[in-house]
Amino acid sequence: MTRGDYYKGKVILVTGGAGSIGRELVGEILEFGPALVKVLDNNETALFELERQFSDGVVVPYVGDIRDQEKVKRTLEKVDIVFHAAALKHVALCELHPHDAVQTNVFGTENVINAALDEDIEKVMLISTDKAVNPASVMGATKLLAERLALSANFDKGDRRVRFSCVRFGNVLASRGSVVTIFQRQIERGGPVTITHSEMTRFVMSIPHAVDLILRATEMSNGGEIFLLKMQALRIVDLANAMIEELAPLYGYKPEQIGTEIIGKRLGEKMYEELMTDDEAQHAVADGELFVLNQRGDRLKNAQGNVKYTSHLATKLSKDEIKQLLRDYRL
Repeated sequence: MTRGDYYKGKVILVTGGAGSIGRELVGEILEFGPALVKVLDNNETALFELERQFSDGVVVPYVGDIRDQEKVKRTLEKVDIVFHAAALKHVALCELHPHDAVQTNVFGTENVINAALDEDIEKVMLISTDKAVNPASVMGATKLLAERLALSANFDKGDRRVRFSCVRFGNVLASRGSVVTIFQRQIERGGPVTITHSEMTRFVMSIPHAVDLILRATEMSNGGEIFLLKMQALRIVDLANAMIEELAPLYGYKPEQIGTEIIGKRLGEKMYEELMTDDEAQHAVADGELFVLNQRGDRLKNAQGNVKYTSHLATKLSKDEIKQLLRDYRL
């Protein structure tokens, strides 16, 4: 089976499919010849634009929210694969509105899981985040619960065929609301570029890399795994300075005219991110560009053991490497 044959002729649902990653995912899936791609999102305008972008009759938009149990159940009818990307993802807003974060990220995920069990679909892939590892924020805690709900469903499914797995991302560059888009707007206005802490670090990946991870992981999954890309890390202050040097001339400024300002760490933010807990690291299996957690069977003999995969310990991209990354993905 060649890459992508797995999706040929399948009926696929992408929740949150009108978002940055969801939209790219829909476009990639269409390259593999699915029978139908359903897109569930509560953003009516973004769905309208998505339908106009992919106006071939294969993409079918559904206006709705994963909090709506009946809507989720109806949308999952006759679906083979679910990519569950819908979530509240902004750390600061989730701190202010924890009830809503729980309603969407936890109970909304439970609605997707229950509908998948009822419909006995083939696979569900939950899109998660490194903020679910030793969470310090409401958003991270709710995504950790979402992971646990999805993985535990493999033990409660009885003789149903459906399999549940997860992928964990770092910061997805240039996704809606990401630090790259914030910095870009600040540079366009002439600065200052606001940095929370000079030593803050993050794992980063591009939207195409994120989508590639989702598709590869789904093909590989047998249920119960968490997939992680071996990501690059950077200091946020280096990203800011690289963007200033690259983008300032495009907006009519000299780089030295754009200042930076340290504003302090926000509520719920961590100084660095982790991709797996110490306990998970005991059983992490390397598979090319991926780490696979909870992998069962003979491949456990390849477990790395005590992998320390945190953004403050990882090798950091230099400013020149960050600039090249920005150019490669036209950020």
